[in-house]
Amino acid sequence: MIKLNNGKRFNPWFFIPTLYFTEGIPFIIVNQLSIALLKSLGVSNAVIGYTNLLYLPWAIKFLWSPIVDSRGTKRGWLLSMQLIITLLFGLAALSLGIESTILPFIALLFITAFASATHDIAIDGYYLYALNKDDQALFTGIRSAFYRVAMIFSGGLLVFLAGEVGTIYNDTRLGWEVALFMAFLIFLIFRIYHGFMLPKVETTRQNKSVLDLPFKDTFLEYFKQDGIGVIVAFILLYRFGEALLLRMAQPFLMDKFELGGLNISVSEIGIIYGTFGIVALVIGGILGGWLIKKYGLKRTIFPLALAMNACNLLYALLAIMQPHSRIPVDIFGLSFNFYPLVQSFVIIEQFGYGLGFTAFMVFLLYTSKGKYKTSHYAISTGMMALGMIIPGALSGVLQENVGYFWLFIISTIVTIPGLFLIKYLPIPEKNKE
Repeated sequence: MIKLNNGKRFNPWFFIPTLYFTEGIPFIIVNQLSIALLKSLGVSNAVIGYTNLLYLPWAIKFLWSPIVDSRGTKRGWLLSMQLIITLLFGLAALSLGIESTILPFIALLFITAFASATHDIAIDGYYLYALNKDDQALFTGIRSAFYRVAMIFSGGLLVFLAGEVGTIYNDTRLGWEVALFMAFLIFLIFRIYHGFMLPKVETTRQNKSVLDLPFKDTFLEYFKQDGIGVIVAFILLYRFGEALLLRMAQPFLMDKFELGGLNISVSEIGIIYGTFGIVALVIGGILGGWLIKKYGLKRTIFPLALAMNACNLLYALLAIMQPHSRIPVDIFGLSFNFYPLVQSFVIIEQFGYGLGFTAFMVFLLYTSKGKYKTSHYAISTGMMALGMIIPGALSGVLQENVGYFWLFIISTIVTIPGLFLIKYLPIPEKNKE
């Protein structure tokens, strides 16, 4: 229990898990669920690639984060954003009823992305206000765990629901409408719940002028770091190959055999990619964190990065083999096909991704120093996102020109510059970290 200045007490267990669950849902719907949705509705890979621009708000959110800091309260911001996101999910479900065009749905996703990025800023700020240092450390793992639960819910269960409803009623659009309406209901419930349960931990409103905030000093301090040229190049290049792969992985799994894909249904994508894949990602992240803690970042970053990037070749192997083997499964009345080889490869790839991504995020924390370390971390993560936007946006066009096999080979080759730069990163030895 934590005590406020006014004497009231509150228990973080009643709202921290639900806050980070709601933080994860819109991000996954915009950046992952939407891929399967667009592909199932016949949208071309080129257009699906271009929708990687939806990631832009998270890349540039540091530009308006000072406004969230200087106007109103974090509680007020996050409750407002939750209401907006709720309405946007409802409108997105309704927009799928317009069969002549998908553009209204994509436009709503773009607005949702900005609302979700602002929601992230407010939640993280509220977390710092609501919890003391000890509780922040305690709940770091809890908030991460519930964010992952949101990933499974949004990228796994909602996708599976869309596929099942679409199959039962022979209407793909209806399936996605039901899934998005479910997201609408879940978000509405949590918005109402948070309105009652979130304590008012900020006693004063911060109305400091945005013009008075130290933008210049923050950026100057960041770019004065030793080896900043190598650091920036590494941040921009490290996930280049992943960006090419990430946007086309689900279209590859879903495309017909004659188009070079694996002909896997929407509901099965929810199981393969959105459930087992995410569990493997979480386990890889946990193990990566343990290895870094035990052996230090300097010794582990290259092997962990190699584990992440080399796994791109597994998709190239699947593109060559195009395995047809499947095992019918019936659990609690739900029938679907299990693909042993495909699922194994996806689990390995996501596990490797978890290892390499953890090492990368620890390095970004290392670049965040001094009194502006929070802003420095935002700058680093923003550059990371910018490094993924362009290759991801072009991945669909590249796939349509060279095919899935060569796309995955290229996605592996372009990881080499990032791996090469690791040798020159200014990372101290473990005993100095």
